[in-house]
Amino acid sequence: MEKQLKGACIFGQSGGPTAVINASAYGVFRTALDSEQITRVLGAEHGIRGVLDDRLFDMGQEDDYELSLLMNTPASALGSVRYKIADPDEDDTDYKRILEIFKKYDVRYFFYNGGNDSMDTCEKISRYMEKVGYECRVMGVPKTIDNDLAGTDHCPGFGSAAKYIATSCMEIARDACVYDKGQVTVIEIMGRHAGWLAGSAALGVPFGSGPDLVYLPEVDFDLEQFYEKVEQLYKEKGSVMIAVSEGIHDAEGRFISEYGSDLAKEKDAFGHAQLGGLATQLANGIKQRTGAKVRGIELSLLQRCGAHLASETDVKEAYMAGEAAVKAAIAGETGKMVAFERKEVGGEYVCETKLLPLNAVANYEKKVPLEWITPDGCFVTEEFFRYALPLIQGEPERVTEQSLPRYARLKKVLAK
Repeated sequence: MEKQLKGACIFGQSGGPTAVINASAYGVFRTALDSEQITRVLGAEHGIRGVLDDRLFDMGQEDDYELSLLMNTPASALGSVRYKIADPDEDDTDYKRILEIFKKYDVRYFFYNGGNDSMDTCEKISRYMEKVGYECRVMGVPKTIDNDLAGTDHCPGFGSAAKYIATSCMEIARDACVYDKGQVTVIEIMGRHAGWLAGSAALGVPFGSGPDLVYLPEVDFDLEQFYEKVEQLYKEKGSVMIAVSEGIHDAEGRFISEYGSDLAKEKDAFGHAQLGGLATQLANGIKQRTGAKVRGIELSLLQRCGAHLASETDVKEAYMAGEAAVKAAIAGETGKMVAFERKEVGGEYVCETKLLPLNAVANYEKKVPLEWITPDGCFVTEEFFRYALPLIQGEPERVTEQSLPRYARLKKVLAK
């Protein structure tokens, strides 16, 4: 058995928020606060920046009830960040500061909640601490609505975003066909390189409502063929609804959104282009070609903060990921990320956790299998439905005030 390690822990959130990211936070906080080996629980303001800036909240001073409300509170309760730290072998400036903070608070456990870029940060910190001989167990807690983390069956946050997208598309599809004149509706959905979210737009189709066409970035997009397909459907049906991933691109790899926008020229700290405006761009092109009434709708942030449509399965699994990270670290694990493994027991979906080395996860992307996309590239197959539907199940119990959601109100007392 691994020797017991006593000391404080730091938990931070990074990257784009989700509807259930705080359920993972609560999984970490509750499990760590209840542990005899973790002497103090600290929350980093704005992820790794909070560590670098010595902006750490003492989570032990929070009210237990308020902490429990994190289970159904959307967005990143501690604040998030997109900050890329250098490779420690090339520039160890940030790491020296992190080590200084760790020593100041006797931090022996570090938990970081995020997606691909966050796991990269986690892996670098783990590698540096091992290199300098400072005993600190580092664990990654997965999070991303994009569902593109390698090695895990799915990611916390995806199920709720998928449910929001599917439900919204079902509702929009009903609204878009009420008039006696036809209409074309284009829904833009998040997803830079992986089309899990865009594919989720189709989940309501077997139940009577949803898009006619769905385009994922896994397949090259031909703009002219797209217009021809829409024109044909508009003549046949009168009303057409299309779901497109923001990351669709042509055969040369150029984002279609770049055709009519300068947004994609802007890059974040990790070199990612800022996408957006695709729905309006395609809607304008369709209007010119067909003369139809056309609407372009960008779901934007609503996809990742719509906790009112969260999946109970997603909420519970998000908590489970945070809990598993703390338990694994206490047991002696480090340099790992918690991942999900799907099983079937008695014909029912079951999710279990496993651990993956951070260096096998960081900077790798999991995309929708091409066989889960129809040969014409315009929809998803039955395999996609079987994969996604179990993840959107259930309605979590929520506390409300005057029929409005009651979110956690944290005091955020700075650690001394």
